[in-house]
Amino acid sequence: MASTEFVTGSGKLRRDAGVTGLLFASTTSMIGSGWLFGAYHASKIAGPLSVWSWVIGAAIIMLIALCFAELSTMFSKSGALVHMSHASHGATLGRLWGWMLFLSYAPVPAVEAEGIVTYANNYLPYFIKADGSGTLTGMGFLASAVLLSVLAVLNLLAIKALLRVNNAVTWWKIAVPLITVVGLIVASTHWGVWQAGVGTYSSQGMFTAIPAAGIVFSFLGFRTAIDLGGESANPGRNIPMAVIGSVLLAAFVYILLQVAFIMALSPGDLKNGWSHLNFVGSAGPFAGLAATLGMGWLALLLYIDAYVSPGGTGLIYVTGGSRILFAVGDTDSGPQSLTKTTKFGVPWLAVVVMWASGVFFLLPFPAWQLLVGYISSITVLTYGLGPIVLMVLRRSQPDADRAFRLKGAEVLAPLAFVASNLVIYWTGFYTDSILFGMLAVGFAIYAFVFHVVQKKSAAEFGWKHIGWLAAWFGGLWVLSALGATGNGFGLVGFWTGMALVAIWSLVVIWMALNSALPAEETGALMERIQAGN
Repeated sequence: MASTEFVTGSGKLRRDAGVTGLLFASTTSMIGSGWLFGAYHASKIAGPLSVWSWVIGAAIIMLIALCFAELSTMFSKSGALVHMSHASHGATLGRLWGWMLFLSYAPVPAVEAEGIVTYANNYLPYFIKADGSGTLTGMGFLASAVLLSVLAVLNLLAIKALLRVNNAVTWWKIAVPLITVVGLIVASTHWGVWQAGVGTYSSQGMFTAIPAAGIVFSFLGFRTAIDLGGESANPGRNIPMAVIGSVLLAAFVYILLQVAFIMALSPGDLKNGWSHLNFVGSAGPFAGLAATLGMGWLALLLYIDAYVSPGGTGLIYVTGGSRILFAVGDTDSGPQSLTKTTKFGVPWLAVVVMWASGVFFLLPFPAWQLLVGYISSITVLTYGLGPIVLMVLRRSQPDADRAFRLKGAEVLAPLAFVASNLVIYWTGFYTDSILFGMLAVGFAIYAFVFHVVQKKSAAEFGWKHIGWLAAWFGGLWVLSALGATGNGFGLVGFWTGMALVAIWSLVVIWMALNSALPAEETGALMERIQAGN
C-alpha cells in the first residue's frame, strides 16, 4: 500500500506515519499530566527514594516495551495489541483483550483534561471543590467535557496532519520540563533536603509509589507507536525505534524532574514528614515551587504548559484508542461500523466513542489520582499479555518473519511478566478488588450472551485456551488480599508477598504456554491478519 494512498471512507487507513511521527506520538503520550503531578505524589509516598521509583518504573516498562517491540513487527496493523491476542489464544481472548484495552485507553483523555483544570484552579478557583478531595465541581466537569470535545475534533484531521501538529507539541513538551529542571536546580538553596524527614518514609514506599503516584501511568504511552503501526510505511524499522526510543527519552526527563523537585523543597515544607509534604501552590506543584523560589517567569511558563502537555497527551490517546476500536470492529469483536473512516482515513465513529467514554469516566473517578490508579492497574494487566504472546510465538512460530528480534527473550519475557504482576500487587487490595471485580462482571456478561443468548458451545467459546486467565487474575487478587498494601489483611509481609507473586507468575506462564493454540492454527491466523492489512 503506497504511502500516498487516497482513502475514500472504505475502512482503510493511510500509511503516512514516519519514525519521527511515531516516536513523538509515543513520547507525547508519556509526557502529559504525569510530569506535572507525579514527582509531588511520589515524594509524599517515598521521600528521596522516589528517584529510584522512577528508575524502577522505567526499567519495568522497558522490559515490557522490548517484548512489544518484537511483536509489533509481526503485527504491523493499527490496533495491533488486539490482533496479537487473537493469534496466541484464539478469538475469545482477542475479544476480551480488545475491550480491556479500550477500557484502559478511554479514561486517559479524561485524566489529562482533569490535569488541565486542576492547574487552572490555582487562578480560576471554580473547577475543584474546596474540601481538599481534589474532585471536580459542576463547572470543572463541564470544562473537562469541553476540552475532550476539542481533542475529538482535532482527531478528525488526517493522520499526517495530526502527527505534524503533535510533533510541534512534543518539542515543547520536552523543552519545558528540561527548562524546569535547570531552573529549579539553579535556584535551589536547601541542598540538605535529601537528609530531611528521615524515618517518615520507607523502602516499601519506593515500590508502592510506582502505581500510586502515577509513575507507571506516566510511562504507559509507549504503546501509541504500536497502535499506529498500520499507518506507517516501514513498520518493521519505525515501530521498534519509536517504542524503545520514547521510553528512554521519557525516563531521562522524569528522573531529572524528580531530582529537581526534591532539591527545590525547603526543610519547612517537610516539618510534618514527607507524607504531609505541603507548600504554597502545591495544587500545581512545579509552578508553586517556581513561584516560591522567585521565578515568576517559570511559574507562568508552567501554567501555560499545564494546557499543552496534558492536552497533547489527551489528543494522541484519543488517536490510539480510536485505532483500538477500529481493530475491535475489524476482528468482529464489536460493531463493524467502528471501522468506518472519513475521506482522510480517520475512523470517525471510533473517535466519537472515545469522546463519549472520556466524558463518562469523569463521573465515577472525579479526581486525578483516583483515575490514575485505575488506569495504571488495568493497563499493566493488559500489558502482561505481551510477554506471554511473545513466548507463545517464539515456541510455535520460530521461523516467522521478525524485523526486530529481542535478544535474550527467554529470560526477558518472563521477567517482564513478573514485573507487570508486581505492579498490580503494589497497587493494593482495594484497587485490585475493583479491577478484578469489574472484569469478572464483564466476563460473566460476555459468557452469558455467548452461551445463553447466542446458544454457542463451550468448544466455540474456547474455554481450554482461556481458562488460565481465571488462575492469573484470581491468584493475583488472593495475593493482594494477603498483603498489607491498599487495605489488605496483612497476613504476609511485603517482601514475602513479592516473592509469592513472582512464583505465581511463573506458574501462570506455564499454564498459558500449555493453553495456546496449536502452531498450525496460529500460523493460519497470522497469515489472515497480515493479509487483511
